[in-house]
Amino acid sequence: MEVFENKCMVTCTNNDRIVEAEVDNFRSKDSMNVFMATNKIHMKYNGRVYVGNAFGYEFTTPGPESYNVKEGR
Repeated sequence: MEVFENKCMVTCTNNDRIVEAEVDNFRSKDSMNVFMATNKIHMKYNGRVYVGNAFGYEFTTPGPESYNVKEGR
């Protein structure tokens, strides 16, 4: 089973600043919401990265880290 982190690194493409954001409502290779400084940004997957726009800026992220969890005996 694949499990995803609840945080990811988000880059502002306008000024190349990178910040850590909280991830919510994550759908792998589809969309997700991120929260930065109490602001919610909806991001859509474009085939390579997740892209979102807010406050006149564009934000990108590769998404949250994932790891596999083995279940069973």
